[in-house]
Amino acid sequence: MEIDLNADLGEGFGPWRMGDDEALLDVLSSANIACGFHAGDPVIMERTVESALAKGVDVGAHVGFPDLQGFGRRVMRIDPGEIAAMVTYQLGALAGIARSVGHRMTHMSFHGALGNMTAADDALADRLVEAVARFDRDLIIVSSTSHAIETAAACHGLRVATTFLADRACDAAGLLVPRGLPGAVIHDEAMVLQRVRRLLREGIVLAHDGQPLAMRPDSILVHGDTPGAVSLARAIRREIEAADGRVVPVSRMAAFQVAT
Repeated sequence: MEIDLNADLGEGFGPWRMGDDEALLDVLSSANIACGFHAGDPVIMERTVESALAKGVDVGAHVGFPDLQGFGRRVMRIDPGEIAAMVTYQLGALAGIARSVGHRMTHMSFHGALGNMTAADDALADRLVEAVARFDRDLIIVSSTSHAIETAAACHGLRVATTFLADRACDAAGLLVPRGLPGAVIHDEAMVLQRVRRLLREGIVLAHDGQPLAMRPDSILVHGDTPGAVSLARAIRREIEAADGRVVPVSRMAAFQVAT
């Protein structure tokens, strides 16, 4: 079994840092890097990409709403065409920085409120996935379970790597439940590891309502901004290896290779 272990990184701004990105990069196989809209700035982006390159970690653009104060977790009502342009802008920013330091951008993901809206809205998913395809059809979209994103990706010729958010609850359809609900964010490391263990061994996740949900993800995600993220990432990696799995970036998995 091969599975990717990733986290959202580069989420500071100016002199303010969020999370221990350097330590996480020693554990991960890929990183989703904030592109300056919900967090991050050019210096942080460049530093994070350079560190990822040195440690053999894949990088992808983590695109969100222009909402630094709300960390991209507030719903913003913006015309879909404008959001599509913002997605392209953020993709271009990270791709340019990666290229300048000798790395390459392999994937992208939608952050926070933008991600939740896109995952649940067929029309918005189609518009934004089309923007990704117009930018680079070789990019892999990393997303939690979403019929809307998966359908749009199939329509526009993109690959989707399903990711399991280890510390976030989902509903019976696999969509993330709102953070404001009790139990939406799982802080207990033992409970998170129990979820990961069951996923790896049985292919089952318990939804927020207790209903079993079959899931065979390509990736497991840890939120880099949460307390104890490094310890949790290390523990999840140990669980993967204990289940005879290998931690491998999605871009290097056979199922996601681009035909040449």
